[in-house]
Amino acid sequence: MKKLIMLTLGLILAFNVFADAAKGQKYYLKYLRPHFAINGQEFASQHLKVEWKHLFKKDSKRFIKEYTKKFPESAEFLNGEIFQKIAPDVQDFAIKYAADSGELASCN
Repeated sequence: MKKLIMLTLGLILAFNVFADAAKGQKYYLKYLRPHFAINGQEFASQHLKVEWKHLFKKDSKRFIKEYTKKFPESAEFLNGEIFQKIAPDVQDFAIKYAADSGELASCN
């Protein structure tokens, strides 16, 4: 019985650790859209799923480099703590609505 309870608790905690596309969409609208001035669908469809995964590897270094070049005014935010905290969720959002996903984000 103890093992079952521990397993259940472990699974619950594990699912809370993973990123969330819905949160990422909210974070994009709140934090990134003001810097990028494009809606969420335009943002997510800029890359394929595999490209998004590549950009967000290693603490999002490639994402930061690319989007700092595209939007220089976003450099301070992208290199800050808040972005590092929201990056996994933004990554899930970008992957879910990537150019090759077949899904459309409903955010403006």
